[in-house]
Amino acid sequence: MNRIFVIRQNLKILSILLIAALLVFYIFQVNNEISRRYLIQNYKQKITQITKENKELEIQAVQINSLDKIMRLLASSNFEKTEKINYIRVLGKQVVTK
Repeated sequence: MNRIFVIRQNLKILSILLIAALLVFYIFQVNNEISRRYLIQNYKQKITQITKENKELEIQAVQINSLDKIMRLLASSNFEKTEKINYIRVLGKQVVTK
């Protein structure tokens, strides 16, 4: 009878230790899961922000490239910058006469 009592006591202690170990393991797993979800959410926000900045930079690059092309085309076509504009005034209703 004494021996059965000792075995039951050992089983109770072993069960309590096993439950405590499983509880600690569960707490660490939940903490790890929460940390990973937070990191994933943070990375998604960064990806969204970087994607938005990338689109803005692409638009700026296209605008700069098109302005550079226009300036080079104007420079190679021997155009000059105008400083004063003189308009032709037509006095009559007809421009060309016979």
